Amino acid sequence: MIKNSTTRFGLLSRSIHWLSALLVLSLFAVGLWMQGLDYYHDWYRTAPDLHRSFGIVLMLLTVARLVWYRFSPKPKPLSGHSRIERIVSVAVHHSLMLLLFVMFISGYLITTAKGDPLYFFNLFGIPSTVNGIANLEDIAGDIHKYVAFFIIGFVVLHVAGALKHHFIDKDLTLKRMLGLDKNA
Repeated sequence: MIKNSTTRFGLLSRSIHWLSALLVLSLFAVGLWMQGLDYYHDWYRTAPDLHRSFGIVLMLLTVARLVWYRFSPKPKPLSGHSRIERIVSVAVHHSLMLLLFVMFISGYLITTAKGDPLYFFNLFGIPSTVNGIANLEDIAGDIHKYVAFFIIGFVVLHVAGALKHHFIDKDLTLKRMLGLDKNA
């Protein structure tokens, strides 16, 4: 089943979720690793190019996720979830979406601050629209770095919530996102 139902996540939602998770964690790890590269390292130029390109892939997936949920709404929350759990869940999801868009914008500004285009796997360039602002690259870089840590914090909350539901509450929350909820 491609589309979501009232009780289950469809294949497309699950695929976007897990691919996005893989990209977020990979981009974070590569971003940390890149900070330690010196000018003469073999990956000094290649790693940032790949980081930017996969960041664009994540942005496209995030936009696709938001559009998809307009056509195929999320399943209803499980009945055993308390009101506070539902509120926290929505807050964490919305925070992640907002912070991801802050990352996309700040990443774009880091790259294009001096008028250079942002290249997507060297296939085409996305032109700079904002340049000539003093210290823009540094300001956007600081925002990008700190927001990355906030995203990881929210990812940890998200994973902790899923594990709590699976191991303590023993409900179908995690199984629904894994596609293993045959009884839902």
